Amino acid sequence: MAGEAPRRASFAEVARAVFWSFFGVRKRKDYESDSKSISPVQVVVAGLIGAALFVLTLVMVVKLVTS
Repeated sequence: MAGEAPRRASFAEVARAVFWSFFGVRKRKDYESDSKSISPVQVVVAGLIGAALFVLTLVMVVKLVTS
C-alpha cells in the first residue's frame, strides 16, 4: 500500500541475516525481504557485535587448547 512505512526487522531477524552473511550464504528471497526491512545501521551494529563475539570465541578456544 502506498504511503506505508516498511516494517522494521527485529533484532533476531537482523542477527540471523548477519550470521548467514558471515558465511556468504543467503537465499535470494531472504535477501530481498531483508533489504526492505533492515536498515544499514542495524546491519553495521549487528556486524560489529557478531565480529566481536567471533573474535572472543576464537580467543577462548585458543586459551583452552594452549592451557
